[in-house]
Amino acid sequence: MIEAAGIPTVVLNPIWVYQRRIGMPRVAAIEHPFGRPYGDVNDADTQRAVLRAALAVFEKAKAPGHVEHLPFVWHEPPEETKWHPAEPSPIIALMKSRKR
Repeated sequence: MIEAAGIPTVVLNPIWVYQRRIGMPRVAAIEHPFGRPYGDVNDADTQRAVLRAALAVFEKAKAPGHVEHLPFVWHEPPEETKWHPAEPSPIIALMKSRKR
């Protein structure tokens, strides 16, 4: 509805490969763990940089369907990174409880 009203949107997303399947108009793709797309807690410098880079996608994306890979690298090797939070978010916990 937002896009239909003429307001462009950008989604910061670690699972950008699904962009076309579910119809995200513009994606700022980032290889960060779930629940931490902007960086670690209390890392304001990285969070600010990620936000600015995501907003810059508006300047680069000429049409819906654009995927811009942001230049950020997570500070731990993938095999040492906890890609999912130890405790699920409230919405995930609710979804799991209703699945039964």
